[in-house]
Amino acid sequence: MYRELQRRCDELSRQLESYRHAETELEQNRLQITRLFNNLPGMVYHCRLDAELNPTLVFTSNGSRELLGLSPEYLVSQQTNVVELMANPDDLRELRETIRQAVLKRSPYKLLYRITLGDGQIKWIWDQGEGVFDANGTPVALEGIMMDISAQKLREYELLQENQRLQNSLGERYRLGNIVGKSHGMREVFKLILRAAKSDANVIILGETGTGKDLVARAIHEQSGSTGPYVAVNCGAIPANLMESEFFGHKKGAFSGATSDTRGYLAAANGGTLFLDEVGEIDLSLQVKLLRALESKLFTQVGSNEPRSSHFRLIAATNRDLGDMVRRGLMRADFFYRLHVLPIHIPPLRKRMEDLPLIVNEFMGRFLGKSTGALPLPASIMTVLENHDWPGNVRELQNVLERYLIFGEVVLSDLGVQQEPARDGLGGVVEQAGQCASLGETMRAVERQLLLKALERNRWKKGRTAKALGLNMRTMQRKLKQYEL
Repeated sequence: MYRELQRRCDELSRQLESYRHAETELEQNRLQITRLFNNLPGMVYHCRLDAELNPTLVFTSNGSRELLGLSPEYLVSQQTNVVELMANPDDLRELRETIRQAVLKRSPYKLLYRITLGDGQIKWIWDQGEGVFDANGTPVALEGIMMDISAQKLREYELLQENQRLQNSLGERYRLGNIVGKSHGMREVFKLILRAAKSDANVIILGETGTGKDLVARAIHEQSGSTGPYVAVNCGAIPANLMESEFFGHKKGAFSGATSDTRGYLAAANGGTLFLDEVGEIDLSLQVKLLRALESKLFTQVGSNEPRSSHFRLIAATNRDLGDMVRRGLMRADFFYRLHVLPIHIPPLRKRMEDLPLIVNEFMGRFLGKSTGALPLPASIMTVLENHDWPGNVRELQNVLERYLIFGEVVLSDLGVQQEPARDGLGGVVEQAGQCASLGETMRAVERQLLLKALERNRWKKGRTAKALGLNMRTMQRKLKQYEL
């Protein structure tokens, strides 16, 4: 009997040792799985289900801290499903019903709902999991993972807004920013503007003089949503010996006449857009320095050794054949390729004459201070405009219309208009404005043309013009802004 008892004791000892070993291995596996869960993106969870399928959290991974701002210990201690308490009331009913139906059908569930954190922050949650069943097929738990997809939902919202903006821009109004057109060529330009606005790639705008390259550049800046400055530079108007100073700025005393520090265009455009019109006029030596600044985002002021940084989006424009300039050695190939990332070709007005009535209405409305409704010219004049080749493009058309409102048909005689005697300038303005505007709008049109003529007489010197009209500078500035002069 003693030997039998000893044998049983030894057997129990072996079983106990085996149990302890299994328990240790199970704990190690549990810790390993927990570590894995804690390193997964989002929050892994295990909920106990009661007879009514109501869940109670019994385990969450450390992802709860980032997802919900709450520790796993706190969530488990509440003895309820805290996530349901945080769920948006509008989403809660569907959340519960979806899980209930999935458990009853023994199928996985996938949920998208909103929660509100303690600080009022709202998050979008992607929740996927499935029920756990015992040997009898009774549902006893839920296991799954929750992830924060707020960034994706925000992007969806931005895309929705962008699509709406596209619809508004390319819809019946045929307008994008200050550009109008319904021709195939201009609708392609609109699409490229919106595509360029979604990236930071350098843009080169190609087109004849007067096609509106500056309007395209500004539209890209505005459509991009940038809150930074828009700095436009006419490279053809800067003397060659001043280009480096104008672009990079200079220190006081750097050269004769440098009486103070200046920032330069690159510094002024930091955080925004730098538009280089007539970029083909930049000489080779400055191209090298600009290329270096574009690649490194660093530049040095004239008279200084201290590098400065500027991060800006570059848009360039030209009416010249840059490829031919590269072949003739007038432009560096590396500078050309840095500019020529996203080209936008603007068709000349003669190749999109179907846009002419839209452009005429736009300019006439702007000149007369009327933003809506048709503003037709006499049919005889429209016929002449439609048969003109417009070598100066939209800019030529704008100048012709403005001079017509001031001086009558006399100026249009160069285009072949031969009709009723010319009226004097203001008479033409009043008669034209009176045909398509109210009394108040007519008076504003007359005031605008008086102001314009005074500016021309005084060579666009605002101070001299204000004095001639008996206005103070504040009133002068307000009227210039009011009439878009």
